[in-house]
Amino acid sequence: RAQALLIPAVVELPGPDAVRLLEAADALARLGLEIEGFGGGALLVRSLPALLGNPEPQGLLADMAAELAEWGEETALGRRLDAAVARLACHGSVRAGRRLTLPEMDALLRAMEATPRAATCSHGRPTFLRLGQGDFAKMFGRG
Repeated sequence: RAQALLIPAVVELPGPDAVRLLEAADALARLGLEIEGFGGGALLVRSLPALLGNPEPQGLLADMAAELAEWGEETALGRRLDAAVARLACHGSVRAGRRLTLPEMDALLRAMEATPRAATCSHGRPTFLRLGQGDFAKMFGRG
């Protein structure tokens, strides 16, 4: 599903990246990412994938252009739509270094408790680590 933007976003990218994205516009639209050319390397973003929440369009399009450059032709994109959704989902995630409020921490932990396979992100990386008392002692020079 797509989440239409109330005010379309204009994103500036290097020319080859913009062309790459426009060539894959139909496949991206199936993910909920609706774009159109806006002159030069500019793209007009009309909607974003709803499953991502509220991603930042500039970073999202730059990442998608990099993915398309890696995959190559359109048929490769078709085979990798699931992988693309998994990568895009990370844009809505809590990033390293971001400070959370106590209510955000609580909500995140409650959501993780209710989520199957919450121990890994959508592409298999761990989402948390288990640290014992010895680990803390070593970190603080007490071991």
